[in-house]
Amino acid sequence: MAQNFKRTKLACYSSYFTMSTVFCLPPLLFVTFNKMYGISWTLLGTLVLVNFCTQLTIDLIFSFFSRFFNIKKTVVVMPLITSLGLFIYAFVPTFFPDFAYLGFVLGTVVFSISAGLSEVLNSPIVAAIPSKNPQKDMSLLHSLYAAGILSMIVLSTLVLRVIGNENWMYLTFFLALLPIISSVLFAVSPIPDMNTGNDSVPKTEKAKKKSFGLVMCVGCIFFGACAENVMTNWISGYMESALYIDKTVGDILGMAVFAVFLGSARLLYAKFGKNIMRTLLLGMTGAAICYLTAGLCNNVIIAFLACIITGFCTAMLWPGSLIMMEENIPGVGVAAYALMAAGGDFGSSLAPQLMGIVVDNVSVSDFALKISAASNLSPEQIGMKAGMLVSAIFPIIGIVLVLLVMRYFKKTRE
Repeated sequence: MAQNFKRTKLACYSSYFTMSTVFCLPPLLFVTFNKMYGISWTLLGTLVLVNFCTQLTIDLIFSFFSRFFNIKKTVVVMPLITSLGLFIYAFVPTFFPDFAYLGFVLGTVVFSISAGLSEVLNSPIVAAIPSKNPQKDMSLLHSLYAAGILSMIVLSTLVLRVIGNENWMYLTFFLALLPIISSVLFAVSPIPDMNTGNDSVPKTEKAKKKSFGLVMCVGCIFFGACAENVMTNWISGYMESALYIDKTVGDILGMAVFAVFLGSARLLYAKFGKNIMRTLLLGMTGAAICYLTAGLCNNVIIAFLACIITGFCTAMLWPGSLIMMEENIPGVGVAAYALMAAGGDFGSSLAPQLMGIVVDNVSVSDFALKISAASNLSPEQIGMKAGMLVSAIFPIIGIVLVLLVMRYFKKTRE
């Protein structure tokens, strides 16, 4: 008798939804941490780097040692680790008042372990569940990440508006309770059989071509993650510091609409999408245009629109790379998903950190001071815009890579 995996899907969806808190909460509080604790933009960007580097480590561990993990036990414990990391954040003002940044780093490492496990396991679990439309299930899973961001933005904006930004820790404490629901769902749900082995090294020419194809897919998810996560992590700070938009307005009409576009594009592909490679090419192209527009245009409305439309353009770059792998490299196991997650997390850590470094260094440079004196822009605004221009490099390289991948897989099929 076939098992019913409805609860399993619900557990994966719930886990992915709550995981977005890990990605969304720290960037929403960047300005608050900067003002309350005097933490520089570079160090705040380093929190994002710590987040994704921790995830990257987990991804690589799974890539090489996935067969040693008990999947059932791991997915049950994973949301509880998220809760622990968020609890550490919430208690920073109580236990680390003079060493707040160290507390944030510790909390980030802890909940990033869970986020890494979630990236590695949720996608292959959903892919392993028998389905008439696996692409729809995968796209829906990743759309819930955007839904989580949207919910987080609305909730945090409204709550902090009432209790004040200085009381952010109470919101974090509440959010730490939510992942427990996912843990309970995983505990009472069956887990489908998955290929967790990674001990078969490709020897044949055909297998070697598949391995090279996997490397190219990893490259696509890397540049896609760069394009998506710079804006995800910096849109709130960019709108407040570069466009001088009120934080509440910027978060609701900026980051929230970005998340709406992100989720809507994934839902649209789940319902109507077919040609994933063309979708990736169009997404990279659109993202490059958006970053260049945000960096070069001084019109607040146009720059604002460029930021939020980036959400629509980058929506399918991460899940689309996974779909492309599934379509062109059949029979992949958990190790391949872990390798893809490693590529995505590396891009997600590198690009936002680079943005922070560019903002800090350009803002205090003689170049920025000269431009500021000759324009209506402050040095910090110039630094932010320079960061956007540098970030455009990632989707531009991504365009070239996707074209090469399209050509490669076409030859492989022939």
